[in-house]
Amino acid sequence: MTARNLLAATAAHAARYIETVNSRPVATTASLATLRSRLAKPLPEGSTPARQVIEELVRDTDGGILGSTSGRFFGWVTGGTLPAALAADWLTSAWDQNGASNLTAPAEAVVEEVCGAWAKQLLGIPASASFAFVTGTQMGHATAFAAARHKLLRDRGWDVEADGLSGAPPLRVLTTENRHESIIRAVRLLGIGARAITCLSGDNHGRMDTRDLERVLREAPDVPTIVSLQAGDLNTGTFDPFAEACRIAHAHGAWVHVDGAFGLWAATSPTYRHLLDGVDKADSWATDGHKWLNLPFDSGLVFVADAAAHRGAFAQSASYSVPTADLRNQKDWNPEWSRRGRGFAAYAAIRALGRSGIAEIVDRCCGLADRLVTGIGGLAGAEIVARPIINQGLVRFLAPDGNHDRRTDDVIRRIQAQGVAWFGGATWRGMRVMRISVCNWATTERDVDDSVASVRTAIAEAGG
Repeated sequence: MTARNLLAATAAHAARYIETVNSRPVATTASLATLRSRLAKPLPEGSTPARQVIEELVRDTDGGILGSTSGRFFGWVTGGTLPAALAADWLTSAWDQNGASNLTAPAEAVVEEVCGAWAKQLLGIPASASFAFVTGTQMGHATAFAAARHKLLRDRGWDVEADGLSGAPPLRVLTTENRHESIIRAVRLLGIGARAITCLSGDNHGRMDTRDLERVLREAPDVPTIVSLQAGDLNTGTFDPFAEACRIAHAHGAWVHVDGAFGLWAATSPTYRHLLDGVDKADSWATDGHKWLNLPFDSGLVFVADAAAHRGAFAQSASYSVPTADLRNQKDWNPEWSRRGRGFAAYAAIRALGRSGIAEIVDRCCGLADRLVTGIGGLAGAEIVARPIINQGLVRFLAPDGNHDRRTDDVIRRIQAQGVAWFGGATWRGMRVMRISVCNWATTERDVDDSVASVRTAIAEAGG
């Protein structure tokens, strides 16, 4: 079989999936035992025709693909995939460029250069900031914290890239209890250590208390410090007070990082950009493309105000790879040397949507999130815990015997089993809740109404 015929057959499978995803159960329907029985074949000793491999892969994974690109998937903060981005991602795989350097991928290097500039304009980040395309906000945090570590220790006479951390002044990270777990993983990966994290107090909405920030910084003025703020809390969508926090942190010589995995994209919306007032005063920012920009996974962006610190943490020459002059060399800013070209899908999506198209997705998702939370919260036996600030909200389900946590988890399981919509559970302020996230460009009012109806049925099934 020719490559053209194989790719055409594969594209037909992909198109069929995309065209039917909203009519399929959002939850998986195949058990783990079934998937293992289909997929766990003996190690092949000989070759198998490529067409057969693809046909069997499609057949054997049936029922095991979570409908996370469906317009009725509200469990985590993930978007769908825009058609233009998906098409560009297919081309990325076909071109198979190593996006590590401008020598191995010159077109990718130019596309990243362009997309970095576009993203800074869209997100309200200073044009002078450096940037990198990474797998996601997780590696965005690690990249930004590496740049912060470089500068904070260099300012104290320590070369961490040459001498490591043994004997270096210990760093600390100040954040709130609502920080995402990826912050913890980043400090673990970098050798800073999870015990270096101090959680400051917050207000009733979970926003960092800047008085507590100032107190802690004043008590230990010589400790190199990273202050990690949130642009869109995972549960409630809360935004920290950026302007005041940056003013206080910088007065004490601290580095300010912003976790804006999805919330930074609110900058594109005239309705919601006020939530980001002062965010441009930070030192680094991380966000995902596979959330509100609706790119395929493996798409994140990190920005660093101090470009020298960013490059100083990562740049390393190799005699076999002499970069092209006058063109940004990607690996000087990235943690990886071998990677796919992440810029092509972002380029296609931004060109297809424009600023106004991205803003429309943000505004629509926020409106639909409020419709979904208030619709569910208005059902008998349901209660709104946190109404959306942007696209995140929380509800729970009340039990006659007072065991609301057990009732909430039971109703969530029943909703998932129906397959109409998919929500996940979380623990927030000591209570079990159902988290609602609307981040998909394809979600409609009909999706929301069908999902509310599914929740109503699940509550009825749970009984008294």
